[in-house]
Amino acid sequence: MAPTARPTVTAPLSPHLQIYRWTWTMAMSVFHRITGTALYGGTALVAIWLVALASGPAAYAWVAWFFGSILGRLVLFAYTWILMHHMLGGLRHFVWDVGQGFDRARRMNLARGTLIASVIATVAIWAVALLVR
Repeated sequence: MAPTARPTVTAPLSPHLQIYRWTWTMAMSVFHRITGTALYGGTALVAIWLVALASGPAAYAWVAWFFGSILGRLVLFAYTWILMHHMLGGLRHFVWDVGQGFDRARRMNLARGTLIASVIATVAIWAVALLVR
């Protein structure tokens, strides 16, 4: 008995990033996911600092030297921005969870505000830290 030929069925492609028009809310969603993942690296930095602190003056001196260097300060500055951006993105999602901010104008304002406020908060935190120091 010969096998019967199956009809060719073409299923529609799922939408992907090349189909959608890039928007602020889409970009902030991607950044929220990236910053959430990057927080794992920041948690490792905090753990390294705590282990060095508990390991004695020699280990702590090395970690303090690194975080005091230009590269270390850039890493800490980036981590501060990552933390602020992810926190504000979480607040944006909380606003949506309570059923607010779904109209186009408020969605766009929340997305832009997340980015702008995270930069302002990061600069403010570092300005205060450097002034207190």
